[in-house]
Amino acid sequence: MYINTRENDVEQAVFSYETIIDGIAPTGGLFVPAKLPKLNYQDWINKTYQEIAVEIFDAILAFDNKEDVKEIVNDSYNTNFASEEITPIKKVGNVYVMELFHGPTGAFKDIALQALPHLMVKSKSLGNKKEDTAILVATSGDTGKAALEGFKNVDGIKVICLYPHEGVSKMQDLQMRTTDGHNTHVIAVKGNFDDCQAMVKEIFGDENFKSQISNYTLSSANSINWGRLMPQIVYYFYSYIQLVKQNQIRMNDKINICIPTGNFGNILAGYYAKEMGIPIEKLICASNKNNILTDFFKTGHYDKNRDFHKTNTPSMDILVSSNLERYLFEKSNKDDKLILSLMRDLSKNGKFEIGTELLAKINKEVFAGYATEMEILDTIKDVYSTCNYVLDPHTAVGYKVYQDYIRQTGDDTPTLLGATATPFKFSHTVMKAITGENMDEEKAIKQLEVLMNDYHAGVKDLEKKPILHNTICEINEIKLEILKILS
Repeated sequence: MYINTRENDVEQAVFSYETIIDGIAPTGGLFVPAKLPKLNYQDWINKTYQEIAVEIFDAILAFDNKEDVKEIVNDSYNTNFASEEITPIKKVGNVYVMELFHGPTGAFKDIALQALPHLMVKSKSLGNKKEDTAILVATSGDTGKAALEGFKNVDGIKVICLYPHEGVSKMQDLQMRTTDGHNTHVIAVKGNFDDCQAMVKEIFGDENFKSQISNYTLSSANSINWGRLMPQIVYYFYSYIQLVKQNQIRMNDKINICIPTGNFGNILAGYYAKEMGIPIEKLICASNKNNILTDFFKTGHYDKNRDFHKTNTPSMDILVSSNLERYLFEKSNKDDKLILSLMRDLSKNGKFEIGTELLAKINKEVFAGYATEMEILDTIKDVYSTCNYVLDPHTAVGYKVYQDYIRQTGDDTPTLLGATATPFKFSHTVMKAITGENMDEEKAIKQLEVLMNDYHAGVKDLEKKPILHNTICEINEIKLEILKILS
């Protein structure tokens, strides 16, 4: 059963399929399991990614029939991923890189968003929901295309993607605007990601708006939806087991994880993997110049009243990290009244503060740091020259912060670094870092293909595809544009 972060009432608990259908609780809170299962992963040493996913999905979702779970998993993870391992691991310098970018759009979001459409269809069946579903997605670049690709041509579902106009990379922009499918819609918003995300949350709570689209139920493909977050737990279990199989660690040895972080969903999935049994010691939270999380974990003050920076890591250009709400709920012993108060402060004043006792508890588990744009470029160049491995800019943030962590702590615990996107999505930045040349995107991709002796199908020849989506609007016009689509 599932409760929500702003109403910890078992009598109001809902089933997993309801959390997936609804996306967000009526209170505005986020759904979390009332109790997480502990898993005997030690027995999974010879299981494939898909077999591990079945065990985790089944334990967390508690659907009636495990065969249904197997079907969902097998439909989600197959030849649509370029690697049979789904998320292979490579040793790069002093860290183990989880390559999370082998899905169809080249971002870690694929791992959840190839599964969410199947979870949504099954959940609607379990909930006997006959209405069509409108999926609202706010994206800083990667989630949008992954959601569009996952949900395209799924009957009974329309997917509407909001992204910041001129606030994503050229490849991310092209990926979204060239998406085909009879049910896909893309809106460029004259604002930033936080504006898009705030509007999605506002719409979920707007009863008047929902009455105008009564033939649809609303849901989300952002990680505020438990069905989007939950599949990400799998690769932490799978990666840990791969380290054991490769004789890099022994079973039950502790590890750390280092995750480039914007909305706090990916690193939160690692926290849940820890709570379900994986012996993760430190969560290393890596931010870019929009380092609101770094400041928060050092001071206990969360304040979004600051300059917003457009950086060379656009997927992390975020000042409101939605999944932090879930983490604070868990670390405060599920104190819904505290969370409600904090989120009201954030909504009203743009800031909140936690107490010293809670902060001290969190700091036993979390290390936070950030990287500037120049440090990102230097890291990409250094890792390529010393390890012959190409990092995308977001993963470079994680690599740099991990080196800071080692220097400050001397901790040599084996560490997994989440590689969140293929370098081909950010070829301009990557080639600028490696060559020093400021080349156009087409030239950068071609040179990167030669450099890596590889390519990513989700990015290749994008500039030759027709543009299918051209809508641009102001923030206050978003609801009108969505109504046009749904009418």
